[in-house]
Amino acid sequence: MESIEVTVLWLYYAVLAVLSVYGVHRYALVWLYYRHKKNAPKPAGQFAGEPLVCVQLPIFNEATVVERLIDAVCALDWPKDRLEIQVLDDSIDETVQIARAKVEAMAALGHKIVHLHRTDRTGFKAGALEHGLKHTKAEYVAIFDADFVPLPDLLRRTLDFFTDPKIGMVQVRWGHLNRRYSLLTRIQSILLDGHFVIEHTARNRSGRFFNFNGTAGVWRRQAIETAGGWQHDTLTEDLDLSYRAQLQGWRFVFLQEVVSPGELPVEMNAFKTQQHRWTKGSIQVCRKLLPRIWASDVPLKAKVEATFHLTNNFSYLLMILLALLMLPAFWVRLRDHDTVRGMIFDASLFLAATTSVLSFYLAAQREAYPDWKKTLGLFPLVVALGVGMAVNNAKAVLEAILRRQTAFVRTPKYNVQETGGTTRQNLRYAGKSRGIGAPMVEFAFFAYFTAMTTIALFKTLWATAFFFSLFAVGFGWVAFGSFIALRPKVKLAVA
Repeated sequence: MESIEVTVLWLYYAVLAVLSVYGVHRYALVWLYYRHKKNAPKPAGQFAGEPLVCVQLPIFNEATVVERLIDAVCALDWPKDRLEIQVLDDSIDETVQIARAKVEAMAALGHKIVHLHRTDRTGFKAGALEHGLKHTKAEYVAIFDADFVPLPDLLRRTLDFFTDPKIGMVQVRWGHLNRRYSLLTRIQSILLDGHFVIEHTARNRSGRFFNFNGTAGVWRRQAIETAGGWQHDTLTEDLDLSYRAQLQGWRFVFLQEVVSPGELPVEMNAFKTQQHRWTKGSIQVCRKLLPRIWASDVPLKAKVEATFHLTNNFSYLLMILLALLMLPAFWVRLRDHDTVRGMIFDASLFLAATTSVLSFYLAAQREAYPDWKKTLGLFPLVVALGVGMAVNNAKAVLEAILRRQTAFVRTPKYNVQETGGTTRQNLRYAGKSRGIGAPMVEFAFFAYFTAMTTIALFKTLWATAFFFSLFAVGFGWVAFGSFIALRPKVKLAVA
């Protein structure tokens, strides 16, 4: 083989090797999950009387869901005189009037609920939460985003954990109001279930750090304040505060069996906006806190797990590099008649693209749903969508590395359920296109892998063709879903 061909293959396998380390980490999380599965957390005791709780509802332009949210929170099983509700409204549209009217109606029914409207969005969500803390003396603070519908017993099932003075936060598992709404929401639910069921449980029960997810959790106010409060120098204020609080010695609890349903994004640009924010924010937190974590005296296992957690999204840059290398590596494969090398190429695709991902999400589905076998046919699309998001998320990583500051962009919500939405519609809330650049790159990758799939089929390389097709489907799905936003407003079957 010529030297340039050897270089291509070595670089290709080097990228695969680094990605495989993160794949092995997924196996490790599954192993930790099953090792500690039976060690479910239990409260140290019970409060003699219900403590004062403040529920904070940060919203921004949520006309379609704000009433649903307030109704659910006012239905929480907690004495009205021990429950304060803050609607932290940064809206600049009709949401202000809708929320204010709903708050007045609930206040008339005896609820201690206030509407705090800011005209200055300094700090975005973090700023709103910090602002709300100044208007309550409650020791415990529950937070719910606008797309969530907490069940009535949530406070009853979480507050007693705070009888242990070392507990700083209790997070519950996200459920999915519209899991079966579309193919996109089905795949999203699988991705999120892996994060909550396996990652959170494994980390928490094995004594490693895990994070508050920005909603469906309860904080001890003292933990927020001693950790430095809500800060807005990253796009993931929840992840940032979580690590700062745990570095201060506060312990967190994850309750897998307690579920708070939330609404999944129903169209591609909304999903991409959410993923961009989460990805960029995690890298910002990595830059901010990873050196502090390694300089701390927390256990080595916590430092190692935090490193995997906070650096995981760098893998999107490697995925782009891998995608670019696949064609020259494949070309070398076609010219090389060495059967062993060919088998290594095919096997590397199989191992890198499937086994760690499939085992991780398969375990989550088995643990979360009795009918988990019905999701098995979707697993190739889980891989495909993960690959298809590489351009969007790699861009987010680069922005974080280059310290490019961007605003906190909300995820559009439509008040959708399993079978559709209500009659109201507001297409201004549809996910906005982030420009044509990323979709064009995604389309180029779609064409690139479609051509490679065709060649592999022509050469009867069936396994290679199958995995190339996953890349083609993933990039094509994301690209065409993004292009829809460039067309004139389309009527969506959502509220």
